[in-house]
Amino acid sequence: MAYEKIKTSETGAVAVIVLSDPATLNAASLDLIGELQAALEAYARPESGVRCVVITGEGRGFCSGANLSGRAENPGGPEDGVQARDAGAALESVYNPFVTRLRDYPLPIVTAVNGAAAGIGCSIALMGDLIVAGESGYFLQAFRRIGLVPDGGATYLLSRMVGKARTMELTLLGDKLPARTALEWGLINRCVPDGELMATAMELAQALATGPRALGYIRKLVWDGLDAEWAEQLQAERIVQREAGRTEDSREGVLAFLQKRPAQFQWR
Repeated sequence: MAYEKIKTSETGAVAVIVLSDPATLNAASLDLIGELQAALEAYARPESGVRCVVITGEGRGFCSGANLSGRAENPGGPEDGVQARDAGAALESVYNPFVTRLRDYPLPIVTAVNGAAAGIGCSIALMGDLIVAGESGYFLQAFRRIGLVPDGGATYLLSRMVGKARTMELTLLGDKLPARTALEWGLINRCVPDGELMATAMELAQALATGPRALGYIRKLVWDGLDAEWAEQLQAERIVQREAGRTEDSREGVLAFLQKRPAQFQWR
C-alpha cells in the first residue's frame, strides 16, 4: 500500500513506522491516523513476519497533536458558532478506536519520541510498551490554551503512570514536560541523546522481536491489569498461562533451559 502521511520499513522482524508530515510536525490528521492504522493491521498479520513495531516521527517532532485546520478534522468549526461545534466527534469515530487498538495490539510496541509529543500525539507516544525519548523530546497537554480537555486517553494514562498530583499539574497548567523529567517521573523508559534515539529504540525492539509469543500475552495482561481487581487479575494470569504453556515457544524455552543453550523462539 502506498502511504502519503507515513513511511514504513522492516529490519528483520522489526517494523518501523515513521509519522511523516513534517510541515505540520506530523499532526495527527484523519488521513495520518488512517494510514497508521492500516500499516499496523498489515504488520499484525502472522504472514508479515513482524514481531515488534517501532513508531517515531520524522523531522523536528514526534506528533504535534490533532490537526485543527480544515473541516475534515474539525467538523462544525468556529464559523458555524460555538454551540454547533462538536469537538468530540472525531474522538468517537476515529481517535478513541485507534488508541484502543494500540492497547489491544498483538505485538509489542516501542515508541521513539523526537521533539514534541503533544495532545493526541502524547497519547500515542504513551501507548508504547517501551517508550524512548531523545533529550530534546517533550510531552505536552496544552488543551487549556484552546479551552478543551485532554483526550486520546491522556487522563487515564497519565494518572496511572505518574499519579494524580503530577497529572493535575500537566493538564491544568499545560506546561511542557521535558524528556529528562519524564524519565525521573517514571513516564518513560529511556532518555538518550537525540543522535542515539533510533539506535536505542531499535536495540530494544530487536530484543523484543527475538522473544517468545508470550510477549504479546504479557503486554495484554499488563494493560488489562490497569483496571482489574486482584482476584480478577490472578485468574487472568492463570488462563493466559495455560495458553502460553501450549505454544511451541514455551516448549522450546524449557528445552533450551534444560540443555543450557539460548532459546530460538519462532513466535509460535
